[in-house]
Amino acid sequence: MNILITGGAGFVGSNLVRQLQSTQPDAELLVVDDFRSGSFANLADEHGQGFSYRGEVIARPLHELDLGGLVEDFQPTVIFHEASITDTTVTDQAQMIAHNVEPFGVLLSLAAEMQIKLVWASSAATYGTTANGATRARRPFHLNDAGQPANVYGFSKWLMENLARQTMGDYPGAHIVGLRYFNVFGPGESHKKHMASMIYQLAQKMLAGDRPRIFHDGEQARDHVYVKDVVECTLAGAEAGAVSGIYNVGTGTATSFNQIVASLNEALGTSYEPDYFQNPYSFYQDYTCADLSATKEGLDWEPAYTTHEAILEYADELKARHNASA
Repeated sequence: MNILITGGAGFVGSNLVRQLQSTQPDAELLVVDDFRSGSFANLADEHGQGFSYRGEVIARPLHELDLGGLVEDFQPTVIFHEASITDTTVTDQAQMIAHNVEPFGVLLSLAAEMQIKLVWASSAATYGTTANGATRARRPFHLNDAGQPANVYGFSKWLMENLARQTMGDYPGAHIVGLRYFNVFGPGESHKKHMASMIYQLAQKMLAGDRPRIFHDGEQARDHVYVKDVVECTLAGAEAGAVSGIYNVGTGTATSFNQIVASLNEALGTSYEPDYFQNPYSFYQDYTCADLSATKEGLDWEPAYTTHEAILEYADELKARHNASA
């Protein structure tokens, strides 16, 4: 089995590579990553788990590669497409769409025509700040609530979904699974820097002896999902029984930032009160929650961790990294 992983040195991608190499040791893996937000350390022994990537790495942006030639030469059985510009502060709209959408269209055509399984990362950013009233009602986001992205990153993912839906219509037998990741956190995210999860950033403040700063009144709530669950859902998307389509990947529960601080205090052995400040952003997405009913049915998957359980486990690594750098 040959497996192509784009964005394989990034946060989710590198966790996926680790799991694939562990569970499918005879598979040949090929990582393509431009190292915009990824790092070689994600493919080395940064986490002290005895991991060392054994495959090949192509360090180029997808839009600069002859993807047809690459796929023809490597003959992948599965393509896991994690590569994209994920920095939502990027304001160059043409760059965002060119890097995220255009290579994806090529991969879609190749996968459909060559009968290669394609599992790819969309985003909850496709829901935008209103999600057709779901935010105001504080109910889980249904798949058809999407389509109102609030930034060009979310728009690029929406365009990718449109391309996927068109391709699935043109090739009914194709295996194409898109996954709307909600707020992912866990090992391997430190290289994302300011784009790392709020759980990671709040933990760093608290480990440094500072109160965690969150928007007033801390009741903004997000669906924070552990990267281990995200990896398992991504792998489920490549199983023979997976039904092609677009799916949510989250916990199915919205956790407030006040609750996050409380969980971090328990996990880190601290007792900090939040330092509240006013939210300056009118477009802020103050609520997200994944409806997982379609995911459970189409992919036979549901999360193994609650957000609280995942924070308790993740804290061990966060404390170890902090102590090592002290």
